[in-house]
Amino acid sequence: MIWWHAALIFVAGVGAGTINTVVGSGTLITFPTLVALGVPPVTANVSNTVGVFPGSLVGAWGYRRELKGQRDRAIKLLVASTVGAAIGALLLLTLPADAFNAIVPVLIILAILLVLFGKRLTAWAARRGHAPRATVTPLLWVLVLGTGVYGGYFGAAQGVLLMGLFGLLLAEPIQRQNALKNLLAGMVNVVAAVVFVASAHIDWTAAGLIALGSVIGGLIGAKVGRKLSPPVLRAVIVVVGLIAVVKLLV
Repeated sequence: MIWWHAALIFVAGVGAGTINTVVGSGTLITFPTLVALGVPPVTANVSNTVGVFPGSLVGAWGYRRELKGQRDRAIKLLVASTVGAAIGALLLLTLPADAFNAIVPVLIILAILLVLFGKRLTAWAARRGHAPRATVTPLLWVLVLGTGVYGGYFGAAQGVLLMGLFGLLLAEPIQRQNALKNLLAGMVNVVAAVVFVASAHIDWTAAGLIALGSVIGGLIGAKVGRKLSPPVLRAVIVVVGLIAVVKLLV
């Protein structure tokens, strides 16, 4: 690998680790970088997944303070994310990409709308006796399972999707929601990475460079994300989500 290719992949890994911890969608940095450098798309996807999961776990660890008191909730949702991620990773290895990718921009736009109007929808639902709960409802569990399927298949903007769901269905401050998002997204990446290591061709040089960069980015993201006020964090989520939609449609 040419040295500047390696440097570019490493820098992309740092950016992806930072963005994944703060919002999600870091894959939209690393995946296009690998493809632009000549890595075949499927190999780029699986190599990227193997590379970003260490950074996801570091980001979750960086938010460990906000995870306190969420143990039971986290365990239940981790089960949903694990099952969904395994299904999604297997789908990537067996199904054509076009059919599944067609719905990805729609899902991200829906998540953006949930982030933007989640408070209004929550207030509207509360007036009708359907306020968000601190417990894991069957609906939330199933939707997190579905997000895990998506994350195991492709992964870009799964954090945006999770934050949209939490804003509507989970009665917790946004920073605690973000901590839970990091934990679940990290698990999805770990499960998908295990499936890909066992079943797919991986560019280990690229994956290693992304892993190193994403760990550094995860530490940066945890410090940056915690300092953002709820309105600013929502704005960042919306902006990153819109960028994701544009990149996926163009």
